[in-house]
Amino acid sequence: MKQPSALKSITYHGLETGPRLIVLGAVHGNETCGTQAIHRMMQELDAGKRELARGTLTFVPITNPLAWQLEQRNGERNLNRNFRLTDTPEDFEDRIANRLGPLLQAHDVLLDLHSFHTGGEPFVMLGPRNNDSELEYFQQAEAEQALARCLGVRRMVEGWLDTYARGVARRLRNPNASLRAQMLSTDPGYGIGTTEFMRAHGGYAVTLECGQHDDPNAPEVAYQAIINTLAHLQLLDLPAPTPRQDVEVLQLVEVIDRDHPEDRFTRAWGSFDPVQAGDEIGHRHTGEPVVAPCDGFIVFPNPNALPGNEWFYRAELSDRF
Repeated sequence: MKQPSALKSITYHGLETGPRLIVLGAVHGNETCGTQAIHRMMQELDAGKRELARGTLTFVPITNPLAWQLEQRNGERNLNRNFRLTDTPEDFEDRIANRLGPLLQAHDVLLDLHSFHTGGEPFVMLGPRNNDSELEYFQQAEAEQALARCLGVRRMVEGWLDTYARGVARRLRNPNASLRAQMLSTDPGYGIGTTEFMRAHGGYAVTLECGQHDDPNAPEVAYQAIINTLAHLQLLDLPAPTPRQDVEVLQLVEVIDRDHPEDRFTRAWGSFDPVQAGDEIGHRHTGEPVVAPCDGFIVFPNPNALPGNEWFYRAELSDRF
């Protein structure tokens, strides 16, 4: 099968000045809701049903065309990990990042549309609070939070990159790390994806997880989020969306890897299923139980994770709002 040789983006330019927004779909090839929503919005713009009033709007309907062609999460690796520019590209995703990275840098705001493996309600991934740290310096938390609250979903999750950094440090301490690791997962930059890249280059960004991959409502969640974002940024002359007041914010605290192909969950977990201290979440291939150390929630459970990659996350309630 021949690999795709191009990355397609479409840009609309308003005739008045305004923010520069970029919207991504199908960063993972089996997550189609964002692509469907983008195509729907483009059809409305092209037909004159909607008109960009100001600013710049760029769509990338299929961000990873190889993964899309293969109808799977990754092409040669996960595009949303180790996202950076390189003079020595080694795989398809490196080449995509070399084209997509400058495109992200040319914008102010990123809306990245995803879906997830198991059941659960849609949610937003937030970046860090304002900070001066070396890991993820950021000073636009208020603008990012305002965007997140207007997307239409209730639940938000924070703490991605620092949680992942701790997971990388744990992998590096494992004597078998070089054998276990897949897809650069022991690289300290492994947790950097499109949104982290955007924040590192002066913008702000949110990831919207629109629902389970095959949820028929997920494309509508994605479409409404695009509309709300365009209204919030005043790129369309629409009333500003009302911010959600009933938000629930969870803090990621730990990433747990799948060590062996025979590691198994005790049941079919869904994202945000609650757990209590002592609950058995899964079993290692040795029979050793994987136990919740305290009350919290399961996030991103992936029963088919490759050994050496994230199996699930633990989260706790956050005091962010």
